[in-house]
Amino acid sequence: MIKVVLILIPRLLRRAPVAALVLAISAGGCEVVDRSKMSPRAGPSAAAIDPLAESYVRLALALGQHDPDYVDAYYGPEPWRSEAKGAKKPLGAIQSEAVRLIADLHRLDLSREEKIVRQRRDYLVGQLRALATRCEMLQGRKLSFDEESKGLYDAVAPSHTEAEFLGVLQKLDKMLPGRGSLGERYQAFKKTFVVPTDRLDAVFTAAIREARRRTLEHIRLPPDESFTIEYVTGKPWSGYNWYQGKSRSLIQVNTDLPVYVDRAVDLAAHEGYPGHHVFNALLEQHLAKERGWVEFTIYPLFSPASLIAEGSANFGIDMVFPGEERVDFERRVIFPLAGLDPHRAGNYHDVLELMHELDYAGNEAGRRLLAGQMSADEAATWLTVYTLAPREYAQQRVRFIEKYRSYIINYNLGRDLVRRYIESRGGTPDRPDKRWEEFEELLSTPRLPSSLHATERP
Repeated sequence: MIKVVLILIPRLLRRAPVAALVLAISAGGCEVVDRSKMSPRAGPSAAAIDPLAESYVRLALALGQHDPDYVDAYYGPEPWRSEAKGAKKPLGAIQSEAVRLIADLHRLDLSREEKIVRQRRDYLVGQLRALATRCEMLQGRKLSFDEESKGLYDAVAPSHTEAEFLGVLQKLDKMLPGRGSLGERYQAFKKTFVVPTDRLDAVFTAAIREARRRTLEHIRLPPDESFTIEYVTGKPWSGYNWYQGKSRSLIQVNTDLPVYVDRAVDLAAHEGYPGHHVFNALLEQHLAKERGWVEFTIYPLFSPASLIAEGSANFGIDMVFPGEERVDFERRVIFPLAGLDPHRAGNYHDVLELMHELDYAGNEAGRRLLAGQMSADEAATWLTVYTLAPREYAQQRVRFIEKYRSYIINYNLGRDLVRRYIESRGGTPDRPDKRWEEFEELLSTPRLPSSLHATERP
């Protein structure tokens, strides 16, 4: 395993005037923060959310004792985690308390509170509904793919037919002439863009540094933010961000299978800047620390927060490397570092652009696999046909679906929901400053996926 630690210091945040101080939950337990950054309009109804939010965090930790994948990150008070481990609460009791907390939240009159306080209540309700749904699943309730995604992620992905994917495959067939099946020709094409193992670290480091530099031109991050990169094996995913709290992330890259050159920018942006690392750092800074909202010291994986997280991370790739800027950067920097011919970068991305139209094919495989309409082997075969994935990649994808189930919609549907929302508010590609402004606002506020359907303009 190769481990590289990069401690990067961005521009300093502007200093706020000295004001009354308040205790807020942070990675180490409690931290002093500036109350001047908290809303002066917060009334008694807003304050009444605090004990309900604490109960939610404790419930999420309790559920984590039954489901080891449930709590993806936690940096709140350590005694709460110890209490959850010490007394394992029954699933039925966790579910019942979640339902009670939802009712308590609905009873609060927040009509005179600022918008972000109402968003906070809606966020907690959505997270608690997902928590209750996860409890039901762990107690044996069987849900369809769409029922599960609605219950856990507050969203349902559209259905697509084989005919739609076949239309895309026909276009690819014309772009990749030669002998053999389309799948064979595509894999032969892709093999010429594999990053050699001994060049991986240089390639990823360059991609992350550039993604960070571009992100910092638009978003202010905490001055002590940092990340660690690890190269690992034996995982069902290609990359993962383990947020540690205090604006720190552990980013792992899976090297089980060949790593193609485009994955450097994809993972740098998705896992790092302006993706998961930035998302978590902003939530911690603005909501957990500045406002003292304890619910943002925990990230339950199977929850609506994941669709926002994955969707913004995937959309963030296009944010930080828009259009031809990505091709230009890869041609100048990434391809040479990988030892690949930079003159082929344009053609490579033309093919990948068309391949993105097959992104929803994985959802259909998941629907059928979870419904029992396909075996794992049949699902892998389906993926080799409709996504042109080599057998080993398709099998890895099936293992991911078996483990994380309807979570897969968060990548494609999440990306599309985030894009449509930001563009509906004026953040179109021809207005990059407005695009970044709306993106940062989304990453810094409590939001549910269903709220992204709103089309009101600011």
